[in-house]
Amino acid sequence: MTRSTIVLCVLALTIALICPGRSVRAQVIPKADTAAAIAQAQSAASAWLTLVDGGNYAASFDSAAAVFRHALTTDQWQAAVKQARAPFGPLSARHVIVAQYATTLPNAPPGEYVVLQYETAAAKGQHVIETVTPMREANGRWRVSGYYIKPK
Repeated sequence: MTRSTIVLCVLALTIALICPGRSVRAQVIPKADTAAAIAQAQSAASAWLTLVDGGNYAASFDSAAAVFRHALTTDQWQAAVKQARAPFGPLSARHVIVAQYATTLPNAPPGEYVVLQYETAAAKGQHVIETVTPMREANGRWRVSGYYIKPK
C-alpha cells in the first residue's frame, strides 16, 4: 500500500468514526493544484491556530470561514473552545499527520476543503489529535471552517 493510500484510508476511517454513515469524496484535480491548495490551507490553518493558541478566541472567530461564523456566535465559540481545550492544558509542538483535499464533507456545503490532522503535544507529556478544516471561500481565500480536538 502506498503512503497516499494509507493517508486516504486513515482519513476515511477518521471521518467515518466522527460522522458514521457519511463519506468524503475527493475531487480529481491535477497533483500540482492539490499540492498548492493544501499548502495554502495549511498556511491559513497555522495562522488561525496561532490565534487560538494565544487565547485570541474572538479574533479566531472573526478570521474563520463564513460557514463557521454562521453556525455559532462568538460567545458560543469562545465557550466551546475553552471547554474543549481545558482538559489538555497548554498545547505546544504540532505536526501534520494527515492533509487531504476534498470537495464534499459530512454536514458541510459542497466546496473545496483540506482536512488537516495534527498530532499536538499537550501538558504532562500527553498528545492530542487536532482536526482543522480550512475551506476555500468564494473570494479564493482559505479560512478555517471546522475544528475538533481529542486525546490521542
